[in-house]
Amino acid sequence: MPSREELICLLGLDPASVETYSVMAEAARISKELSGGRAEVHAQFAVNLAPCSCNCLFCSFAETNKIFHEATELASGEAVACARRFEAEGANAVYMMSTAGHPFERFLETAREVKNNLKPETVLIANVGDQSLKNSIRLKDAGFSGVYHAVRLREGTDTTLPAEKRKRSIRNFQEAGLDVGTCVEPVGPEHTNAELADMIRFTASFHPAYSGAARRIPIPGTAIAGRGLISEWRMAQIVAVTRLGMPRTVMGHCTHEPCALGAIAGANLFWAEAGANPRDTEEKTEESRGETVNSCRTIFSESDWGVWEGRSRYYENADSPRRF
Repeated sequence: MPSREELICLLGLDPASVETYSVMAEAARISKELSGGRAEVHAQFAVNLAPCSCNCLFCSFAETNKIFHEATELASGEAVACARRFEAEGANAVYMMSTAGHPFERFLETAREVKNNLKPETVLIANVGDQSLKNSIRLKDAGFSGVYHAVRLREGTDTTLPAEKRKRSIRNFQEAGLDVGTCVEPVGPEHTNAELADMIRFTASFHPAYSGAARRIPIPGTAIAGRGLISEWRMAQIVAVTRLGMPRTVMGHCTHEPCALGAIAGANLFWAEAGANPRDTEEKTEESRGETVNSCRTIFSESDWGVWEGRSRYYENADSPRRF
């Protein structure tokens, strides 16, 4: 695996250079070798939408951004219908997302109802706020195979959440027997190559279910939108370097939002989305920014990837070595 200095060097290459093309080609080769040339499409729906006091500046849910003003919540039947639709469309895993302030008991209640109405083999993943070990165990007992959780770039500066609290949650999830998927995100023009290299090394350090990289999507009218947006090409470069920085025990490699350049650079995981989306100003992202399972499959196909059929392989690494 590359050293910190080598990662900084690779990230500092001209994105349009022959060297960067070579880095992307090598990342794609590794991803295809590890996954047999078949990518995965996971699908996420939001169980609620509400202004969030965590005030992550890049998030449309943040109270400070004043995008959403009222709280709404899916009835359990609506959540079941959404999860079953994703299952029927062939998603390799189904994610349930809530805002950080959503009552944990209600999330578990909905999750149990969803789990009871899915096929036993369907992989269910949680995307929730920071949790104690006790709550992490309860997620496992409710039928979740894993979680998505990340220490975001400039955590504690662009958010009100201390980075150590996010790291502690990752430890709690893993101790509870949940596999943790993560990502280097949300990348903006202001983030230095050293910051990116440090985050790549951190995500590699705990042997996640998958890592990857995702660019920040500016929310119109917010203060952070003035920082700008990196290009998909620069994002593809970061995706590729992140793949080189991962242990070979990590099969999955993501980027978001789905794009052909990301797939060409080694991403073998995309998400379809429904309901609220922290990068969208519409309440139903499936009518706006969100991709479908089929559209994600099409992007992979156009990028010369096959797509895995069946339950996700990325959340079946419980025997992989864990270290933090």
